[in-house]
Amino acid sequence: MKIGYPCINNSIPRGTPSTFRLASYSEGKLVQTVKNNLLHLNQILKYNVKNNLLFFRISSDLIPFASHPICKFAWYNFFKSELLQIGDYIKKYNIRTSMHPDQFVILNSPKHWTVENSIRELKYHCVLLDTMSLDETAKLQIHVGGVYGNKLEAMDRFVKIYNNNAHLVDHLIKKRLVIENDDRLYNLKDCIYINQQTGIPIVFDSFHHECYNNGESLKSALEMAMSTWNMSSDGLPMIDYSSQNLGNGTHHKNYNKKRRNGKHAQTIDTKLFEKFLKETKGLDFDMMLEIKDKEKSALRALQMLGLKSAINLPNF
Repeated sequence: MKIGYPCINNSIPRGTPSTFRLASYSEGKLVQTVKNNLLHLNQILKYNVKNNLLFFRISSDLIPFASHPICKFAWYNFFKSELLQIGDYIKKYNIRTSMHPDQFVILNSPKHWTVENSIRELKYHCVLLDTMSLDETAKLQIHVGGVYGNKLEAMDRFVKIYNNNAHLVDHLIKKRLVIENDDRLYNLKDCIYINQQTGIPIVFDSFHHECYNNGESLKSALEMAMSTWNMSSDGLPMIDYSSQNLGNGTHHKNYNKKRRNGKHAQTIDTKLFEKFLKETKGLDFDMMLEIKDKEKSALRALQMLGLKSAINLPNF
């Protein structure tokens, strides 16, 4: 099992913004921003290796506006050597990586232009991972999308677009794409329906499952999601773990499991995490902690798992 966190490390000072406004776009600004982003990513990866945090979600902002029509710049050629160097470092230390585009990526939209924009964004992520020379265990994670008044039609539209539009969803995307169960619209059962018709692996989100499920136990639900992965090509199944930060003294056991009452927790709840580990004992997966204090909770999770982490954290 590898433990990780998404996109941002709060222990490493950031002196420059990771992106900029579309209105101020220029190739010069893009190049300088990407240089800074790659430098910062290198710092994060070194921190993670030193602290045994070997699962990391790379920010989608690494190359700002890469999928936007305004960007005509061949960034994948210009930064090829830097991206290959990062990929070599990731492979050298066996770091598991993923990316998670923003929620405007909607493959099942009834609007053709939304689907096309979504495909462009997915291709950007895939080109980035390919330019790093990372294999297909580096996954690209999305939600199923909207319901649009008819959930079954929306699911079938997702399947049709994925299966029958090779000019849109090509192998570049299909080798990396995974879907996750969400907290309101598409639960694990819905994702299984899509997996059975497409073969897309499912990232199990424990927080979302707690909010929206069909009565499955945590372990049985996780086992179902894990069964959708081909470990020889997809790698070890990935899961997202978090809990709700309900505030006002509200206890977790009192919230409505069919509705999300709170935001992601600010820091790891050790009692809930211990319960999760007990309930999933015997299963092996890579775990992304979607918790707001990022690496701090990830380091605490390592300690709870008995995995080695640094006592004195490095300064950057």
